[in-house]
Formats: sequence, structure tokens, C-alpha cells
Amino acid sequence: MAVEILMPRLSDSMEEGTILAWLVSEGDQYEAGQPLVEIETDKANVVYEADSSGVIVALTVAEGANVPVGAPLAVIGAAGEQIPEEDASAIAGGAAAGTAASGAGAGAVASRAAADAVATGAGAESVTGGAIVGSAGGTRSGRPKASPLARRLAAELDIDLTGLAGSGPQGRVIRADVDRVISLRNGGGAAGAGEPEPTAPDSIAADSVASAKGESELHELTRLQRTVARRMAESRATVPDIELRTEVDMGNAVELRERLREVADPAPSLNDLIVKAAALALREFPKVNGAYRDASLETYSRVNVGIAVAAEDALVVPTIFDADTKSIGEIAAATRTLAARVRAGSISPAELGGGTFTVSNLGMYGVDSFSAVINPPQSAILAVGALKRRPVVTESGELVASPTIILTLACDHRIIYGVDAARFLGRVRELLEKPHALLL
Repeated sequence: MAVEILMPRLSDSMEEGTILAWLVSEGDQYEAGQPLVEIETDKANVVYEADSSGVIVALTVAEGANVPVGAPLAVIGAAGEQIPEEDASAIAGGAAAGTAASGAGAGAVASRAAADAVATGAGAESVTGGAIVGSAGGTRSGRPKASPLARRLAAELDIDLTGLAGSGPQGRVIRADVDRVISLRNGGGAAGAGEPEPTAPDSIAADSVASAKGESELHELTRLQRTVARRMAESRATVPDIELRTEVDMGNAVELRERLREVADPAPSLNDLIVKAAALALREFPKVNGAYRDASLETYSRVNVGIAVAAEDALVVPTIFDADTKSIGEIAAATRTLAARVRAGSISPAELGGGTFTVSNLGMYGVDSFSAVINPPQSAILAVGALKRRPVVTESGELVASPTIILTLACDHRIIYGVDAARFLGRVRELLEKPHALLL
């Protein structure tokens, strides 16, 4: 008997997902646990595996469609099994309604005999006889992997994505790849012979002020980017934060790291030492490891430190669980694994959840210090600046140039007062300036 595969809830906050790429085609033999479809959630791109086996009778949603949790995605049944017309119409109608409701594009139900059409922003496609067929008549099989935005732009400009090398995760064609083709098509963007001379600024008429900036272009945000934008706006609007800064002498920490490099693989970074110091301090200051919840302070028994990682056009914060009990070597290994998975687009929602505190480091870009935005519902975030030699007065009164960093702690003032924040930040500084305590 045919089984409907529904859009799964892949994170606590997920309400809908975007179909990035089908990894099977209609008529394929499917085994439970085999990769079925790649889905973009509000936190990550996830390869979903269904728990049913059989033949792919129908793929009921097109790539690029936004589908609510619980809506049908595909049908798996026995070889030769056909979906009754009334069921096919209901499935296609439900998928179309979900797509329209999510704002990704209009879905429409056509005739019952044709099993109806589902239209998305990537181009009109229909469910016909159990197979997804593009507007050009081609089947899903062999279709190049591309983001919805890249596919839509390519369709508008009549660009064939077949054979185009993608620079996105897992070789997916993204907007930048399409832009590169456009640039080559236009001669690399260089001005050709016979092109008109640029118009002088004083020739711009008053009624054309609106177009004085040149041609404008809207760049569609991904679901992850929209989620980050919404959460950061909510944080600034709802969290009354305060910031404290301190300069930390990292001379001993730099020396410790050099010694650890001789025996550890991977070699810990200074950021790994900072994560460990923050985790130990969080254990001593539970308010900083908590959250503001409906006029109450919520604290947690585990210390899970999120590390901000720059992904493709987005900021992702994977979690190092129980960072206070992990060794520096374990933190170093976890950090590198998580960062690699983020950049490869293979990070899972479970690895992005459960954080109780965040460390964000822009020091590698030469930034001395910065103000980070708290990641709700967490109560605080630690911003790490660049390691630079600055003048430091030693205990003996001698002025020396020592490697230092500037730490900036932003915290929710509703539950963390200035004294609490100062004590926490002071403890982090103490642990980094006497880093052998991190090894205990």
C-alpha cells in the first residue's frame, strides 16, 4: 500500500522547509534510510531519509517550493502501483496550497486526469502520472543541482545549468555561478567598442534622481538568512543589553598553546582556550548560563557553548556540548569538525541547538573589539578581538609589549546586572592569564 512521505519537523522552531534537491526520481527503488531529499530549514540544510521502503511512485512537490511541516512530499509504494486520481488530486492540491501559503510561489490544481500542477518560483512544474515533469517536458532525473534563486535566474536569462560547475555546498550551482556566466556572456564586464560614454553627473535631470544610483537588483535571502535577520532584529528590539570590556594579557596563554601544539593533534587555537575559560566561568556564574523566560530566570545544568562560524552568506552557530567538562583537545577537535560541517553545508539541526552561551571571534580579521548581538534566548555573548602586542605594566612595574586581546561581554540586563557581568568577565580574564587552570 502506498505511503505518503510528509515534510518532517527537523528543528523545534521549524514551521516549513524548502525543497532544495530531490535525490531520487520517480520509479526508483527506495530503501529505508537512503537519502531522499535535501531540505533547507530555518537552521541548516538537511538530507532527509524516509523510514519506508518501496518504489518512488510520485514526487509531489517541486524543487524550490516552501512546504509546511506535515504536508506531503512524495509517495512510496509497490512496483507498478498507481495513485488513484482522487488521491493524486488531493496530494497535489495540498502541496499547492502549502506552497502558496508559504509565499514561495503559487501552486495550482489542474485537472484530475492530469494529476494536477504545482507551480513554484523556479518555474512551472506538474505532477503528471506520478512523476514531476518540468515545463520543458523533461523529468526530474538528471536535473542539475542548483539553489532555487540560481535556477530561477537561469530560467529568466535562458542559461543552461547542465554541466555548469557549482561552487555551493556539494557542488550545487548558486547565484554567484550564474552571475559568472552572465559576466562571461557580456565579455567579462569590460566596456566594448561603440558603447556610449558615461553620462556626466550634471546631466542627470531632477526627475531622474530616483535612478541616479544606477540599476538596482534585489537579492533574495535564503531561509537561514531570513531567520538570522529576524532573530537579530528581535534581540535588539526586546533585550535590554549592557556591554563590558576588558583587556586580557595572553602571554601565558600563547606560551601554553605553543607547548600544546607539540603534543596535540589538532593543535588547539587560542579561541579553544577562550571557549574553555568561558565554560569554566559559566559553571561558576549560572545566571550568565541562563535565559530570561516570562519574568523568570531559567538556568541550565549543562554548559553548552555555541561558536559563531561564517558560512556561505550566513552566520551559523554550532554547539560544543558540555564544554566545561571537555578537555582543550576535545574542544579543539569538536570545533574543527563543526566548522568543517558548517562550511560543507552538512551540519545537522541537532548540532545547532541546545546552546546556553555564545563565543564570537573576529580577531582573525584584525578587529580590535566589537559589539555582538545576543542570540536569544541566551542571556549573554562574548566577543573576541584580535591578538595584538599592546603596552602592559607587569607586577614589578615594568612596561612591556605583551600579546593581549579585548573581550567584550554583552548580557541581558534583566537578569544579569553589572556586578554579575563584571565578576564573570573577570573570572574569564583570570583563567586566560593563568591558563594552567584550564588543564585541571
